[in-house]
Amino acid sequence: MHRRPCRLYGIALITCLAVSVPQMSASAASADDVEQFYKGKTLRVVIGHSAGGGYDLYARLLSKYLGKYIPGQPTVVPQSMTGAGGLRVTNYLYEAAPKDGTVIGTFSRSIPTIPLLTPPGTFDARKFGWLGSMSGETSLCLTGGKSSVKTWQDMLTRPSIMGGQAVGTDSDIYARLYRNVLGAQIRIVSGYPGTTEITLAMERGEVDGICGLSWGTVKVSHPQWRKSNMVNFLLQAGLKIDPDLPDVPFAMDLVKEPEKKQILYLHFAPQAMGRPFAAPPDIPADRKAALIRAFDHTMKDPELLADAARLRMDIDPMTGSQIDGLLAQIYSTPADIVAKAAKAIAE
Repeated sequence: MHRRPCRLYGIALITCLAVSVPQMSASAASADDVEQFYKGKTLRVVIGHSAGGGYDLYARLLSKYLGKYIPGQPTVVPQSMTGAGGLRVTNYLYEAAPKDGTVIGTFSRSIPTIPLLTPPGTFDARKFGWLGSMSGETSLCLTGGKSSVKTWQDMLTRPSIMGGQAVGTDSDIYARLYRNVLGAQIRIVSGYPGTTEITLAMERGEVDGICGLSWGTVKVSHPQWRKSNMVNFLLQAGLKIDPDLPDVPFAMDLVKEPEKKQILYLHFAPQAMGRPFAAPPDIPADRKAALIRAFDHTMKDPELLADAARLRMDIDPMTGSQIDGLLAQIYSTPADIVAKAAKAIAE
């Protein structure tokens, strides 16, 4: 709204007529800026885990459809960046990646709690630009057909060797958690690049199994396991029993002490953000908002949903703001519980 200059007549001020002048709103200008920025550009989706695993499959599915919902429709390219169980990607996004909205990434859902449980951390998970998660997850502890450990009771009475990746990955966290809190006789052999390599080692009999493998990964990459009883499902972990696994023991049911339940909850809560995607901290606010909107729209894309159904991939999204809220809740855990939860996954 624009007003013509006013004139004084004596002591009276004549009210000026308002003259409408077309103006571009701030939000429209911002949308145009975002579109111009992304037009002709490439958006990289860096993936912190090995090819063929759950994180890789979800990232490639997202990359196929995300671009058409971003203003300017950039080319979206998935890029593997394995190392340290996803920590390489986490540190890259936090410290080295361009903070202009041209890079996003995915890494282990448990990594955001590392700075809380193993301080001092090199990043603050609450500062990432969380876009959302494609689905929640249930974590499984399982052994291969060649293992003599076939039930959870066996885990308590017989030594077992579980494959791991690195600090901060589910495979290492859950194996230590079950050993130190639930009493399982587990020895961890860590250093595998990803869950794909661990499951191959399990099939060869090099390790008994893995604790911390997602049920979603099993359904997509190893559907024959369930049908042919090729593996033994020993324990499931999450915030609720998975309806697909009613006969697999639920970790939260194995403890009665309130303190132990709190410890388990702190470690299991990240399962809710099972397949998370984040942008680096401090990218321009309008581009961050555009990426979040694009992620939300992509989760409703009919073609993506059809692809996911064909591939047996669950789509049960969590928004970026919900991830922010979950992390705020996790980081508000009392210090004494945090200390005990940290000790539970120590060597």
